[in-house]
Amino acid sequence: MKKIIASITFLFFFFQINGQCNKDLNMYKHYQIITEMDTINYHIYSKRPLDSISNILLFIPGSGAFPMFKIDRNQEGMTMVSTVPFDLETIPNEYAFVLVSKKDIPFCIKLNEEFSVPDNYYKNEGLINRTVRINSVINSVLKNNIKNANKIVVLGHSEGSDVVAKLGTINKRITHFGYWSGGGNTQFFDFTMFIRKDVISGKITEKQGIQKIDSLFTKFGEIIKKPNSITDFWEDNTYRRWNMFSEPPIENLLKIEAPIFVAIGAKDQAVPIESAYLIPVEFIRHKKENLKFKVYPELDHGFEKELDNGEFEDKWNVVFMDFLDWVNSTE
Repeated sequence: MKKIIASITFLFFFFQINGQCNKDLNMYKHYQIITEMDTINYHIYSKRPLDSISNILLFIPGSGAFPMFKIDRNQEGMTMVSTVPFDLETIPNEYAFVLVSKKDIPFCIKLNEEFSVPDNYYKNEGLINRTVRINSVINSVLKNNIKNANKIVVLGHSEGSDVVAKLGTINKRITHFGYWSGGGNTQFFDFTMFIRKDVISGKITEKQGIQKIDSLFTKFGEIIKKPNSITDFWEDNTYRRWNMFSEPPIENLLKIEAPIFVAIGAKDQAVPIESAYLIPVEFIRHKKENLKFKVYPELDHGFEKELDNGEFEDKWNVVFMDFLDWVNSTE
């Protein structure tokens, strides 16, 4: 891994997102890193000029080949759908907020525009690829945008948490890690845990649970035997993606020496909280004290709270404010 990163040389460019997206998202400045093998697009928001900024906050979203923003503007105003769940007003003045586009996925498209995922995205999708690209962006920001950074904070959500854990094994300049809505075990384990929870709650019988798990094991075997397939899909992801994200994050988290803030909702419907509890147990067992572990009792995978009327109340900012308080109080 270190050998791969050390061999990267790149050119750095500033570029503009054309059209309506640039007009509606003009708070972001856009940059490119061009290597022999890749073009990496990253985007920076800040309330002040970058030469007066002392801290970096880089956000890594979860899985899927989705543009970060989809926008529709009409006479009634603007509608925006985003994989970036932040209220930009909550970003502190002294921080630059950094986003990294996934390979060959646009930063922004029109809301109703049809988007076909390029094969090149699937061919390069994986934990190491995402980690290397984001590590290149951190190095580029430190070299070209914010040369005297004080705090370098990296926050990953869902699949992005796996990337955060891997990133922490290769980038020693990061000062704080946010590991949100991620488990400690391999992602394969989560599916068996949810089936067992259905058995325990009485939703299915013990016999049905055993049959479902046996079927899962058969599927896992198929996936492992075709580790580079981008034409076979399971649970909306390619076999290649499942293979590339199958390593247990706890193995990487334990290698990190900088402070880590783990946050998970007790009602997370994508990651069983039992998997997340492996993290503090292993940190205690290894006598490591750089972990803050916090469970949010009423929140789900995206840190939303289900109300009595069936609607959902967004609590992302509540968790983010807790995280910022922790960053400010932790060296």
